[in-house]
Amino acid sequence: MVNNLMELLEVEVQVVPALDYADTLRHEVSPTLDPKQRKKLGQFMTPAPVATFMAGMFDQLPKNIRLLDAGAGVGSLTAAFVREVCKRKNRPRSIDVTNFEIDSILGQHLAETLAVCADECLAAGIAFTYQIVTEDYILHTLQSAGPLLSKLFDPQQYDCAILNPPYAKINSNSKTRKALSSLGVETTNLYAAFVAVALDQLKQGGQLIAITPRSFCNGSYFEPFRRFILEHSALHKIHVYESRKQAFKEDDVLQENIIYQLVKSQPQPATVRISSSNSPQGLDALTRDVSFAEVVLPNDPHKFIRLAVSDEDSDLAQRVQALPCTLHDLGVTVSTGRVVDFRAQDYLRKNPELGTVPLIYPNHFNGGFVSWPKLGAKKPNALVSIDETAALMVPRGTYVLTKRFTSKEEKRRLVAVIYDPERIDAELVGFENHLNYFHIRGAGLPGDLARGLALFLNSTAVDLYFRQFSGHTQVNATDLRNLHYPTTQQLVSTGRHFGDVLPTQERIDQVVGELL
Repeated sequence: MVNNLMELLEVEVQVVPALDYADTLRHEVSPTLDPKQRKKLGQFMTPAPVATFMAGMFDQLPKNIRLLDAGAGVGSLTAAFVREVCKRKNRPRSIDVTNFEIDSILGQHLAETLAVCADECLAAGIAFTYQIVTEDYILHTLQSAGPLLSKLFDPQQYDCAILNPPYAKINSNSKTRKALSSLGVETTNLYAAFVAVALDQLKQGGQLIAITPRSFCNGSYFEPFRRFILEHSALHKIHVYESRKQAFKEDDVLQENIIYQLVKSQPQPATVRISSSNSPQGLDALTRDVSFAEVVLPNDPHKFIRLAVSDEDSDLAQRVQALPCTLHDLGVTVSTGRVVDFRAQDYLRKNPELGTVPLIYPNHFNGGFVSWPKLGAKKPNALVSIDETAALMVPRGTYVLTKRFTSKEEKRRLVAVIYDPERIDAELVGFENHLNYFHIRGAGLPGDLARGLALFLNSTAVDLYFRQFSGHTQVNATDLRNLHYPTTQQLVSTGRHFGDVLPTQERIDQVVGELL
């Protein structure tokens, strides 16, 4: 009789883990959300394994925690944080969490999760309080701070922030963009805006854990954001998912995502802990401490964040960075193709005709060269040559072209070909905006130099090195300028291995390997 009574009492005081509850909600709610609305708001809800990993990245926590979860969804990250602190030996006395969620449907489910969080904390002897703000996080935070820029934020507002922010573009004329500019944050994507504003709201020494696309690590668009976080915080930890599909597999997110820890207003440690795994469930995570000087090169004016996840990556990075030249040293420039087709639509022609010049797209890449025209293709092949289009063309010459965008199916990030004037009889040519082209003061390159440069860019080693700071399928001219290159003489000598046919990948790697 006594045993039965005790068993009954144990059943009655059992607490459903809040994260399990939230993950069940996530599975139930996701299929019911409007896909267009999800895309507009950039909603990708956090799976339980990812949330658990993120919560585990927090270091020592204060006894009374004020937590920010902006873009909270159904509350998975807050629930994971609660689970993490409840199982720690040194538990806090209290958690006060502020959740921002603009979607009213998700907000209702968020309230359910937070109620379960309260029960879980109660069972662990932790006081738990919360508030849900059903407004735009950026606008609410900046507008409620008042008109004085010096008083934008309460500098002692939060001890911790845990974020899976929305992934969406910010319109250049939007209220959000203008509000961010007033803070000194210039960014084109909401995820960077959320991280910057949340970082600004942390107490000194406060910790921010976020999962975002890796795209901020390189490129000119995110340079102000990189400078902002590096000036206002210390970068302690970064986790990389080696497969771009794993973090948000159910939502078909194809960008590579990383998780990172920033600590507000602290000196940058000499090393950064970089870890990687194949999937959120992976128990085989590789972890290494990397010199911060390898993550952000001291002499890099653009502050690229480089992620060498293995000793082999570090060795490769050192060998490529030891190459002696920049493009400026070579006297070579890389530019984005001048022809933006939707702006030049009236001057495009499907096939070559009298009074036109070749128009080169990525679909003209074939076996290391430009193969033109490509009749029957969807893209036009020609550009009308008149005064209005004169600025869109470059003179006859040998150019190295690279794709600015590669498809998710392509194994290579860097794809380079030769535009050979001996193969295409034209005095002028137009390069479409989805291409980068290497040139010397607007004109072509010497043939062997161009071929050597193309082989260098097509090597496996350079492609792998490029991926250390580029986690998306875009290759910007800034990225190419930031590479180190062999000398002119070395490139010319290498180019002599490239005749009428592109060498095999094995041969390319052998020849370029000798330069490294």
